[in-house]
Formats: sequence, structure tokens, C-alpha cells
Amino acid sequence: MTPSASTLAFVESPVQLLNVLEWAHAEAASPPGGAPLLDAVPRQPSRAARGPAPQPGAGASAAPADGGTADGGTAAAPDRPAGAAARLRIVVLPPTDPMSRGQLRRMAGLARDEGYEVSWQEARGGRLAPFKALAALARDVRAARRVVVGDPFSRYVQLLLTLVRAEELVVVDDGTATMEFVAQTARGERLVRWHRVGGGGLPGRVRELVYAPVSATARRRFTPAAGTGRRVEVFSSMPVTVHGAMTLRVNEFAWTRSRFGPPRLTRGTDLVGTSLVETGVVDPARYLDAVRALTLEHGATRYFAHRRESPEKLRLLSEATGLEIVRPDLPLELIARRGPVGRTIVSFPSTVVHTLPYALTGTGVTVAVCDVDPAWLTGSASPRARTFLAGVTETARDVHRLPAQTASAAG
Repeated sequence: MTPSASTLAFVESPVQLLNVLEWAHAEAASPPGGAPLLDAVPRQPSRAARGPAPQPGAGASAAPADGGTADGGTAAAPDRPAGAAARLRIVVLPPTDPMSRGQLRRMAGLARDEGYEVSWQEARGGRLAPFKALAALARDVRAARRVVVGDPFSRYVQLLLTLVRAEELVVVDDGTATMEFVAQTARGERLVRWHRVGGGGLPGRVRELVYAPVSATARRRFTPAAGTGRRVEVFSSMPVTVHGAMTLRVNEFAWTRSRFGPPRLTRGTDLVGTSLVETGVVDPARYLDAVRALTLEHGATRYFAHRRESPEKLRLLSEATGLEIVRPDLPLELIARRGPVGRTIVSFPSTVVHTLPYALTGTGVTVAVCDVDPAWLTGSASPRARTFLAGVTETARDVHRLPAQTASAAG
């Protein structure tokens, strides 16, 4: 029987898996007790000081199958201490959508190239699937001395936490949701995604009632009382203020910067898509108008689609704007770092306005964020949506802000 890993990580998205790799890299470089706590985007030497950048030969959506760099070279050798890989096991709990699963498989390949054990555990796709997965993982979950999770809002992760005996729990970013996670735990509220509006009628309320003890246990694990010996670390690129027994280690994307790039820059502007339409927050017609306006004003030529954007929506965007739609097979932080990438990247409020300044520091790329006009929100958007999106924009560091009126007027 394979011995249980001392650290067990659970991820459900490509970004979570990337951030587990970043955490493992930071952990190896600066173990607990010596972890730097940063309050600003780190600076790198200028490109002139580093010498000329390698010229990538692959397109933006291509990725080397052998773990090499975008310019055909070999990625830098891992610099973890010997045996570090053997102590971390990454368990992928994949969603059902094909784009996420494809990106997860590519990220799993990169993790294996780093020497980590990665296992694929289906926990969806049937009524009994979660229970079968729980039974398969129970022994390792109980034996782990440290557990890393990528989505504290996940009901499946919360269910796994009822089995956790480890005294150390690490939460890595699942995007901007980390901001809401830290805020909700500070206020002692139940964990609810910011865009969720409730509903489901009587069946939904019954499910919530049945699940309430699991959710309460998860909240206690994420907010341990002083003197219990339990520790919670938040490893994040987001502007969060931890509380209680939580500690913060800033994710500055050191692994990404050490393995890939710097990128070759194109003369154009790239737009970054969002799934705000798919989550019911932004009206589809308003979003189309905003993308069209940004395309015209900034001379954008490419649109990097979010993995959850629908094919029909992307088809309409392409027809209305002439943009080249790129469906990345890896998280955008890696795609941008490998290049080629535009000298300007424009995004709506999203994770990348916080992460790309880290991943692209020292490259000369400008990251800009376009505010979401409250008039774009749907009638079914949660009451929290407006303030949350505004907060994502206002707290973004080292980015250029574009007012919502820019897109509205031109649309």
C-alpha cells in the first residue's frame, strides 16, 4: 500500500492547481516561520538588465507537451529540496465541463513534471459519485498532517474537512472568491459565493438544512480559536486582511516567473473574457456592447475566453467585433507569461487584474481593468454583486483603471 502523503491538496479548477504549485514552490523556498509577508507587487530587474528575451515560436493557445518553455527550450530545473515532491499529493476533483477538464489535465502534466504525485478522483456525475470518492480518499485525508484546499466554498471540500485531523490547513486562491472567503469568516457568516442569490424553493431549503452541520464544521476549521494548536494559512495574490489564527503568505507567482518567459510582446491589445454572463450577473447584450466598445477604442485583436464562457456567446462576440477568440488550454497567467502577449491587456473585474501584475512584472505589459457599470447587471444579480465587483477593481494594484462609461458610451 502506498504510504499517505504528509501534505494532501484538493483542487477543482486549473487556477487552483496552478496556485498549489506556486504554494509548493514558496514553501520550499521559505518554509514556515521564514515566509515573507509582502504588501506590494514584487519588482524584477528590467529586461535590459536580464538581456534579450527569448522569442516564442508557438501561438498563445499552444503549450509545449514536454514541459518546455514557449521558445522551444527546457524549463528551469525544479529547485525544491530533495524529497519535497514525495511529501505532496495533489488530488484533482474535476468539474464536468470539457474546457475545465482539459486545462486541468494540462496543469496535472506540469505538476507531474515537477515531481509531484497527482491523482484524478471523479466526485461528480452521479448521485453516488461523491460518496464513492469520499470513501476512496478517507484514509489519506485522516492521515495527512497538512491539507491544502483551493475552494473553501466547495461543498465537497467542506465534506472532506469533516474527516481532516491535520492541525494545519492552507487555502490557496480560487480567484477573487478568496476576498469573500476571508471577509465572511471574519464576520462569522456562512460561506456563500458572492454571486449566489439563493432560491431552489422548498427542495433547496431542505438541502441547506440537511447540509448545515457540515457547513458549520467547515467554518470552524477555517477559523480556529486561539490556543487550539490549529493553524490556517491563506496563500493569496488578492488584497485580503487575515484575522484570528489565520496567517497570510502572498502568492507572487515566483514559480511561473522562474519557469516561463519573459514573453515576446505584440503591438496589439488583448482582451480578457469573463463568465459574468454565464453566472447571471451581467446582461448578455450589455456585455457584447462593452466588448465591442473596448475593441474599437483600444484596437484589440484577440479575446482570451474564460473557460466557462459558452460557445454561442463567443460566436456572437467574434461576429460582432472581428476579434480572434482564443480558448487557452492553461490558466491565463501561464499563457501570458509564455507569450506572445499584447503590450496592453484589458480585463473586466476578475482575478487576473490581481494576478497578472505579479506574473508579468518587469515585462513592460500594462494591465487595465474596465469597471462594470451597475446598469449592466441583470435583475437576478445578487445584492452583493455591485459592491463586490467594485471592490475587485478598486483594490487592484499596478493596473490602469478604465471607467465603465468608456465602454457604455462607445457601445
